[in-house]
Amino acid sequence: MDAQELTAPQRRRLDTLLRKRRDDAEHHLIVLRESMGDVQTARSDASADDEHDPEGPTMSQEWSSLNGLVADAERQLGAIDRALERMRAATYGTCTRCGKPIGMGRLEARPAAELCIDCARLVG
Repeated sequence: MDAQELTAPQRRRLDTLLRKRRDDAEHHLIVLRESMGDVQTARSDASADDEHDPEGPTMSQEWSSLNGLVADAERQLGAIDRALERMRAATYGTCTRCGKPIGMGRLEARPAAELCIDCARLVG
């Protein structure tokens, strides 16, 4: 079954979903950055010798892990912002590669999707 153009109620529902996901992603990013600050403070503590602590990860490992999570959260936030921009430009729901409509099922599962399922399979 081919994807069809989104209706106005579908667009409103997806816009609401995108905004909710953006708020959640922004909050998650704030929490991650606070955690990075805590790790940075702990790493700068001259009395901390976490490299020889047999229990748990080192501060360097924790920092590296948090750094990756922050990068992922920033990418997710960027994808949502791009989707909201496409919503404002009335191009949301259209594949940025082939120009065909993106199916509603795909948009409900991945509201920031830029590609239709066929193009996503080709590039992924």
